[in-house]
Amino acid sequence: MTSKTARPSARRRLGIGAVLAAGSLAATGLAFAPAAAAVVPTSATVTFDCGLYGGGAATLTTVQTGTSATITVTSSLAAPLALAADSISSTLTMRKGTSSTTVFTGTKNPAIAYGAPVIVGPLTGTVAPGDSLDAGGGSLVMVIFGISVTCTPTGNQSPGPFVYE
Repeated sequence: MTSKTARPSARRRLGIGAVLAAGSLAATGLAFAPAAAAVVPTSATVTFDCGLYGGGAATLTTVQTGTSATITVTSSLAAPLALAADSISSTLTMRKGTSSTTVFTGTKNPAIAYGAPVIVGPLTGTVAPGDSLDAGGGSLVMVIFGISVTCTPTGNQSPGPFVYE
C-alpha cells in the first residue's frame, strides 16, 4: 500500500534544519551578548585652563561597555601645527566621589590641521557600577611633540558628573 502523504525531500529537510539551527544560534548569541551599559549623561562640557597654551570649553563624550569606558575630549585649543593621527599621548584624570580619581589614557587622536581644535580620544579607563566621575577636580595632560600641556578645570563639568551603570 502506498502512502498518500508525501515526505519532504532530503534537500528540503536539510534546508529547514539549517535555518532552524541558524535561528537558534542567533537567539542564543543575543541571550548571552553583553548588554550595552548606560551612562548618564553621555556628553558634558568643562572649561580648562591650559596655562600658556590657552584654554576654554571642552566637550567630553563617553561610552560605556561593561566595566570599560572611553572618553573623547574635543577642546577649544587650536593645534599649534598640523598633527598626525595618534600622535598625542593623553591622560585625563577625573574626580570620583570626594576622595579618589579614575584615569583615562590613550594615544588616539584624529589627524588635526593647523589651527583646528585639538581632539583626543577615545581614552580608555575602567569604571564600576555607580561610579560618578567629574572632570572638575581632575586634569587633562597632553604630550604634543614631547611638550607636556597640563590643563586644569576651572569648575565642574556641566550638566553634571558621568554616572556609570
